[in-house]
Order: sequence, then C-alpha cells, then structure tokens
Amino acid sequence: MGDSFKDLRAWQRAMELALSIYKLTADFPSNERFGLTSQMRRAAVSVPSNIAEGYARSTTGEYLLFLGHARGSCSELETQILLSKSLDFGKVENLDEATALCNDAGRLLCALLNSLRAK
Repeated sequence: MGDSFKDLRAWQRAMELALSIYKLTADFPSNERFGLTSQMRRAAVSVPSNIAEGYARSTTGEYLLFLGHARGSCSELETQILLSKSLDFGKVENLDEATALCNDAGRLLCALLNSLRAK
C-alpha cells in the first residue's frame, strides 16, 4: 500500500469521475439543480471520499466497508448516468466520458476489494 490514499489508482480515477460529473451536470436543465444534478454530484463525490476515509481507518474490515460504500455510490451513479442519457440531459461526449470513467472506477474498486479480501 502507498503512503497516501492519493496513490491509489481507484481514488485517482474516482476523482476524474467526480470532475466529469460536475462538467456533465453543468449542462443539465436548471430545473434539475435540486434533483438529478444534486443527486449525481453527491454520489460522484462519495466515491473518492469513501475510498479516502476507508484508507484512513484502523482496520482492514473498516477499509472494506468504506470501499463497499464507494462501490455502491459508483453503481448508483452509473444508474443516474443511464437515466440522464434516456432523458437527453447533457452533451453526448460528456455522457460517454462519464460512463467510461464510472465503469473504470468500478473495476478498480472491485480489484482493490478483491485484493484486500485475499490478504
């Protein structure tokens, strides 16, 4: 394990995901500011935040719990991105970028979870 949560590829990708969600939702209808926009931004921020918080915990069990929360937020966000596509919210290129980052972050989280469980 590195010296900081910032060394984790999963955290780095989750940060890219959060930034892409902010960029994506900037183009959403203004009447969604307190709806889907807010929900997606909270879920997106939750992914790297839970990775960081889990990393700082005392036990592997606690770390696994927070990584599970991050994975759950990632799946929630994937659902919200799909909904956004169905509603024609956001630019296609931003939706595609968010989808790819969400999938990649999810894969990295699963790999990290499996690695910690194997120890």
